Amino acid sequence: MVNLSKSRYCAGLQCPKILWLQKNKPDEYDDGVMNQGVLNTGNEVGDLAMGYFGLFTEVPYNADKSLMIEETRRLLEQKTKVIAEASFSHDGNFCSVDILRQVGDAFEIIEVKSSTSIKPIYIDDMAFQYHVLTGHGIRVEKISLMHINNQYVRQGDLDIKQFFTIEDCTNEVIAKQTGIEKQIAAFKETAGQETEPGLDIGPHCNAPYECGFKRYCWDHIPENSVFTVAHLNGNKAFDLYHKGIVSFKDILESGVSLPESQRRQVETEVKQLDPTIDTKEIRAFLDTLTYPLYFLDFETFNPAIPPFDGCKPYMQIPFQYSLHIRQSPGAELEHREFLGKEGTDPRRALAETLCRDIPRTACTLAYSSSFEKTRITQLAEQFPDLSDHLTGIRDHILDLMAPFQSKAYYCREFKGKYSIKVVLPILFPFEPQLNYHGLELIHNGGEAMSAFPGLEKKPREEIAATRQALLAYCRLDTLAMVKILEKLRAITEEQT
Repeated sequence: MVNLSKSRYCAGLQCPKILWLQKNKPDEYDDGVMNQGVLNTGNEVGDLAMGYFGLFTEVPYNADKSLMIEETRRLLEQKTKVIAEASFSHDGNFCSVDILRQVGDAFEIIEVKSSTSIKPIYIDDMAFQYHVLTGHGIRVEKISLMHINNQYVRQGDLDIKQFFTIEDCTNEVIAKQTGIEKQIAAFKETAGQETEPGLDIGPHCNAPYECGFKRYCWDHIPENSVFTVAHLNGNKAFDLYHKGIVSFKDILESGVSLPESQRRQVETEVKQLDPTIDTKEIRAFLDTLTYPLYFLDFETFNPAIPPFDGCKPYMQIPFQYSLHIRQSPGAELEHREFLGKEGTDPRRALAETLCRDIPRTACTLAYSSSFEKTRITQLAEQFPDLSDHLTGIRDHILDLMAPFQSKAYYCREFKGKYSIKVVLPILFPFEPQLNYHGLELIHNGGEAMSAFPGLEKKPREEIAATRQALLAYCRLDTLAMVKILEKLRAITEEQT
């Protein structure tokens, strides 16, 4: 008999085939779907939540779940009021409860999530816990979800009571109890059967979480398919798939109606068309630029638990920027940069340095400029004395992504996308100095975002190496923009 944990139960709700694959083909699981940053955030928020009700006792994790169950039993016998990771089993099913709180002669289950709202899968999660605990003989009077209050603004010491929101989900959880035993039995039967379940792919492969077995189950899907048409609604893609329209060739032959940008992606690939270059539109964009020209890129981190005054949960906090400057056409390239001191609030120093480095009305380029504009707006709100200069910089930012987003420049290798990480290696395939993979330690924005928070706790040598890597990564982002602009200028000059 296959036993279930609450995570396996929720996986079964997403797709029962997951349970069979976990048992019979575990090597097909792709660990790449596990976002370590998200897991770390969940652990950090969970640890903070344990102290919400005051003194508590935590049941230590053990691979031998019977030891966790036994420790929970011992704590209950001692009338422990608040137990974190209280563990129980019923009918071969196991779960640990984030917080178990004694309320009179009964108990309240508090499930902790690092999200900022209730999601349906959380109710399913709590329904399984309620089933196991009540089956174990625990009298559960209430079951609640504790999640982050996204309206909380830190001022001074972290206020845990304001940071978290607790919502009573008892009625919704009890309503889920109807048929849960049959559902669990069906999951166990699926997991224990000899042959692989014949369940086809569908929206459930991506929701509520991307499945780690997706690569295995999607092996029959061609590289260029309805699922790789950029910005095609997922439900429409599956509708086409179930009609037998799968490949780009199928799309063209079927006569399916698509927006012009999506049809261009499909036709360019199937017909192996040369790049589309609208020199008139590109030239019109270039004519909006004036010198001196500034190329700006920020790096940020967005912790769930706000670390500084004036911060909200998951707020993007800029800690670094790179700035390349060209005073006039053909002039030697200048470079300036800022990287905050680890372990400190970097925003004031960054804002002041930015105001010194960029004149208020200078023409500034960013790639996907809404990100930089939003960060500058937040800095202006945080530091009113710098507001005029910062908003002046913001109001003179132009977006280098525009010619690619509008498809004024498009080639099939873009696959309908236009981020700088897509465009750069295609425009400059043989220039190693523009290759992010050649960098040390930091190769993408996600790695940069994870590297800065907590850096002060690392050994001195690691701090120095990480800072050097952060500077090199951010510097490449703005150098890439310089090179892309040079390529656009060269294209228009060739066509003149």
